[in-house]
Amino acid sequence: MDTKWKNRSKWVVWIMLLTFGLSGIVSILENGHWYFKKDYFHTEEFNEHFEEFIDYLSISEINYLSEDELKDNIKVSKEEIEEHRTRYGSLSEQIADIKSQYEYQIDEAKAAKNEDVVKLYEQQRDAKVKDIMENFRSDEHIKAKILKEKEKEVEALVEERQSYIADYDPNLLGFNYYLVDMNSKDVYTNVPTADTAKDLKDRSNLFSKEYSSSSENGNLSSSGHDSFMQYSNYEYLPQKSKTLQGFITLPEGGSWLQKQVFDFEKRQTVFYIISICSIVILFIVFIWGRRLHPLQLITSSDKVNIYRKVPIDIRWGILLISTFFAIMALVMNAQNYDHMAFSILYSDGIFEFLITTLMVAITLIQVAWIYGDVSKKHLYKDAFIMKSARWFYRLVSDAFYNRSVGIQIMLLLIVIFLSGFGAAVVFFHPMAFVVYFILFLFFTVPVMIYLFKRIGFFNRIIQHTNELAAGQMEQDLPHKGKSALAMLAGNLNLLKHGVKTSKRAEAKSERLKTELITNVSHDLRTPLTSIITYTELLRSQEVTKEDQNAYLEIIDRKSKRLKVLIDDLFEVSKMASGNLELIKHKVDIVQLLQQAMAEYSETIKESSLTFRVATPNSPIFANVDGQKMWRVFENLIGNALKYSMDNTRVYISVTEENLKVVVSFKNVSKYELGGNFEELFERFKRGDTSRHTDGSGLGLAIAKSIVDLHDGSMEIDVDGDLFKATIELDAVK
Repeated sequence: MDTKWKNRSKWVVWIMLLTFGLSGIVSILENGHWYFKKDYFHTEEFNEHFEEFIDYLSISEINYLSEDELKDNIKVSKEEIEEHRTRYGSLSEQIADIKSQYEYQIDEAKAAKNEDVVKLYEQQRDAKVKDIMENFRSDEHIKAKILKEKEKEVEALVEERQSYIADYDPNLLGFNYYLVDMNSKDVYTNVPTADTAKDLKDRSNLFSKEYSSSSENGNLSSSGHDSFMQYSNYEYLPQKSKTLQGFITLPEGGSWLQKQVFDFEKRQTVFYIISICSIVILFIVFIWGRRLHPLQLITSSDKVNIYRKVPIDIRWGILLISTFFAIMALVMNAQNYDHMAFSILYSDGIFEFLITTLMVAITLIQVAWIYGDVSKKHLYKDAFIMKSARWFYRLVSDAFYNRSVGIQIMLLLIVIFLSGFGAAVVFFHPMAFVVYFILFLFFTVPVMIYLFKRIGFFNRIIQHTNELAAGQMEQDLPHKGKSALAMLAGNLNLLKHGVKTSKRAEAKSERLKTELITNVSHDLRTPLTSIITYTELLRSQEVTKEDQNAYLEIIDRKSKRLKVLIDDLFEVSKMASGNLELIKHKVDIVQLLQQAMAEYSETIKESSLTFRVATPNSPIFANVDGQKMWRVFENLIGNALKYSMDNTRVYISVTEENLKVVVSFKNVSKYELGGNFEELFERFKRGDTSRHTDGSGLGLAIAKSIVDLHDGSMEIDVDGDLFKATIELDAVK
């Protein structure tokens, strides 16, 4: 723990030294152009003060003219007279304009029967018309008016000049000057007249400059300042050049400028000291940092794991913000080094230095933490901006998944927005009401009607879905067209019919399941009951040897019957679960059928049935499991023997059609098959509904399952009592 806190304290000291050094470098960059001067008199600040004083001297003394002198210099040109005359148009246009100005006022006065006011307006009108006519007759008339306008400008100029002189900074009046106009020999100075330029130069001065200037319009300064020299652009000022030579000095004597000189020298010394210290400290920080490894101390912190949970772009944003504030803090801290000698020793300076250190530390910590993740491209895929872009893309994609719906909604929103905007325009400009009303009537109203119809249709769909959820499925939704809502209504109708079909199938399945349980119970109970009964009889002492043999024969027959039922049940269950394994080979279906017929040859001879088998002379091959397919044929032949009407024919055929092996069995049933013959494929279903025969009811179900496992098909057709089973398999060559 001590080592940990020791390293942290070293890191804090290292950051503080780094902050001090960086602030010093910023101070050099920001103030170096100011302090890398020979003295204060070579700085931009002094040059600005000097030029301001020259401007003031030019305005207040050298180029000073009294108000009367300025007015005497006013001149009026012919161009000005012509411009003033036609400023508002020709004579006829100006007279017509004046008459129109007074026409309304005179008419109102006449309507009020106020003759005095009428006469007053007419006199004013006539006077203006007379003045305009005089303008076009006499140049002197116009010249007098222009002179009055310019005299007013001169008076405003003089007033502005006096305000400028009165408000001039008194701190800049510490200069002494002695200037001579080389043309008129006029002397301009603020020292006793006995002094000359040489005497002024030989005095003890902080600053001394030999001045020589030649300016047009009597303007001494060439600095370009806008303080007051804009008045020299007036064309009535004297167009006279002055060539001035002399000296301008700043004497010693405790003036404000002298204090500025001393303050500059003090700040310049501090600037040099801090600059050198900053460079040395940065060098120390660099050397010490190679041993301390401050960035490793930062990255070893357990807080970095919390920081890395923030998306990478958010981290970059926070880093840029903290970098900006760190730079601003460094600049503000550097200003302390300039404005006050070692101001960091004062409370405000210490506070700003600590804030700057904190901002630099935060920025440096983020740089160290984010450095290792810069090259990890997968982080940018999970960036906040990327997630937002994907979210917005999904939002727009979902909105325009059905493009027509998205476009319609956008157009509806635009029309409604423009309608509201138009209402605001009409509120401020009632004259636009007619145009707005026409647009509202022919665009907004139809759009709103269409919108209400769509909303109504949507509400009907919602109501219909609520009815479907409640089990009410009687009525279909009306729908027309190819709109999204119409498609939705049509799909709901299809779903409803599908649910109805599913419910019917479910009811049928429940019925068949009940019948299956009943039939299984019956078929298993019958032989089992016989076995139990005859077993009990065998235990009786009164049973003769002949009866015992008869009973044992019955028990044996019923046991075999029970075994067949159980074996068939297991087999069909295995087929339904898909656990039956097929071993396929290329088998001759004709030969396989003949073998199955041979198994039943004795039974066929003993029956009253006549079998007609039609097979081709050449073999027909299929890729099947021979044993399982033989079981199919066996079941179908056995069904024919059990359920065919006596003294009828059974037709069996094998053909090849369109690369398919087709095997068909046809016979006339002795039992009434009923209308729903498809249920014959169900387990424990028999043509003999009274269940007097020995069949298990699984024969057709097993046969169909075996054919399905061979990717074939088995279909049953019933026409009255005519029963037909057709098997189709893929033929192979």
